[in-house]
Amino acid sequence: MFRAPRAAVLACSLIALMSSFGTVAADADPLPENFSYSAGFANERTNPGGSLPGSNDFGCKPTAAHPRPVVLVHGTAGGEQITWSAYVPMLKNAGFCVFNLTYGAIPGPWPISAVGAMNPIESSAQQLGEFVDRVLTATGASTVDIVGHSQGTLVPEYYAKVLGGQSTITNYVSLAPLWLGTKVSGGDGLPLLFERLGLPDTAFPICQACGQFVAGSELINKVNADGTPYLKGIEYTNIGTRYDEQVVPYTRGMVPGLPGYDVTNIVIQDGCEQDTSDHFELTGTKRAAYMVLNALDPTNPREVPCGRE
Repeated sequence: MFRAPRAAVLACSLIALMSSFGTVAADADPLPENFSYSAGFANERTNPGGSLPGSNDFGCKPTAAHPRPVVLVHGTAGGEQITWSAYVPMLKNAGFCVFNLTYGAIPGPWPISAVGAMNPIESSAQQLGEFVDRVLTATGASTVDIVGHSQGTLVPEYYAKVLGGQSTITNYVSLAPLWLGTKVSGGDGLPLLFERLGLPDTAFPICQACGQFVAGSELINKVNADGTPYLKGIEYTNIGTRYDEQVVPYTRGMVPGLPGYDVTNIVIQDGCEQDTSDHFELTGTKRAAYMVLNALDPTNPREVPCGRE
């Protein structure tokens, strides 16, 4: 039997958790690299509705070494500070202009407003597109690189394939991608249930997007309507984990590219079986983070560590 996606439950839990955090002392280093997926809660608590240090500097100008700004796109129930506290300092310290947003947030005061990716993916993709336009205008760059997690892999692709954003993206790095939709907890039966009830795939309560990223949903079918979730001219890197408890099976995101498409699939356990990082921990493990960094900056490869730290 299909159970409510954890995202709806997680959204409520995050609100309670952020409300309970105490004040955290500032680190002497302005951009500490803390590889922990949960560290972002403290950032959100001490800077409600704000941006992480090093991100969203609209005066930042890309360099010849890193000519494209990086836009980070969080997943369901995530947010710009909640999700990306490990990635923003790492990328900023490496010389990138880094930007991110909390999209699709539940209307309401903080901390409710910090819980993103709840709205329909179509509107979230439109919101992302407007943000990308703002980044390109401010930086003078012609394209951006995208790093997305979970639902944050589908939102940019909908923007690229359906809303005409293809020409604005060069590199597209996905953590726990959802290209073919998840079958978690029997969720692939949800589209048929909604159809029988005459409901749209956005009918799931609280998290309207949760019915859209299951296998067989209208949105998943739309993104894959031409037989592939990908677009020519964009370089894709998919990073998944065998311990993914949300994208089930994890191979739903490890889709090979057709001839003429630039697609690389990476499973973090390959070469490091002891890494048991799950769906959410991909946004905090140093191993996954360095894989992302190398995909964005292949001319300066870093040694990828084995393990979460």
